[in-house]
Amino acid sequence: QVELVESGGGLVQVGDSLRLSCAASGRTFSSYAMGWFRQAPGKEREFVAVITRSGDYSYYTDSVKGRFTISRDNAKRTVYLQMNSLKAEDTAVYYCARKSPVGSYYYAKEYDYWGQGTQVTVSS
Repeated sequence: QVELVESGGGLVQVGDSLRLSCAASGRTFSSYAMGWFRQAPGKEREFVAVITRSGDYSYYTDSVKGRFTISRDNAKRTVYLQMNSLKAEDTAVYYCARKSPVGSYYYAKEYDYWGQGTQVTVSS
């Protein structure tokens, strides 16, 4: 069983930066792509970013392109989400998830393990 634990969320102002971390258990961490999703009050969980097993490629939802960067350190079994130029609309609970071997990176149903989430609040 895989355990994912997010950290790094908090309360910041518009324009500030945060770095989220997701620590993973398991010896096969490097065998899976990893993603970040977020869920705002009253809205469905949405895709934010995903990174491939080796970290060579990453993909982002349009609303965060140029502002967020996903990265991973396989030796530390950790995936990160660097968030810059934060906007009020970025406010949400952010979740780390492990990608299943098949299916589109865009859909939450294609991820098989999830963390409990970390709250990010951006005040305007």
